[in-house]
Amino acid sequence: MTKITKLKNYKILNNQMKPYTKKNSVIIINRDLTLLDKFVKDFLSILKTHSDYLIVSGYVSIATGRSRGTEDVDIIFPKPDIQTFSDLFSDLQNKYWCFQGDNLNEIYPYIESKQNIRFALKEQIFPNIELIPFDKKDHAKYCEFNNPQKMKIKDFEFKIPPLEFEILYKELKLGGRKDIQDAQHLRTLFSDILKQESFAKYKKVLK
Repeated sequence: MTKITKLKNYKILNNQMKPYTKKNSVIIINRDLTLLDKFVKDFLSILKTHSDYLIVSGYVSIATGRSRGTEDVDIIFPKPDIQTFSDLFSDLQNKYWCFQGDNLNEIYPYIESKQNIRFALKEQIFPNIELIPFDKKDHAKYCEFNNPQKMKIKDFEFKIPPLEFEILYKELKLGGRKDIQDAQHLRTLFSDILKQESFAKYKKVLK
């Protein structure tokens, strides 16, 4: 084996050992899909046919390797009109049930007033998806939504907030013990790609 071949093999092995790599602005998490990942992937396969989205909060830390449980996965999406939501709700009902009710007239008032709604697989409670509608008046959500970071685990590609935004939101807005630990996990894992100018930018938005 030549020295060049050994070097190439070393680089491949080294990349496989790293918890993540970054390629063409996509953060690739080097691990297999879990049952939770597959649950989120299946839900997004329906949601994406009707709306754009952004996965936020706890799942971001879990997806990047933090070992902790979660009962729900938070997803923000632009507040839809009644027809768009009707189509989405109809498709979701083939596989999921909604905690807030089982018909459009019960559910859409929640969307209209930007209240969260939850979905789980039929005959199950956990895990569940918490859908969070927002509009331009929600400045923080609008900012993170318009600056998405793509992440990928195996064949599952999805969108999360900018890492700096996610960290600051947990530290400045949420501030619970679990949130601070999530933020520290992200700061440590992604220390080589976090940008101080992005922290400064998003701190102004959140304050």
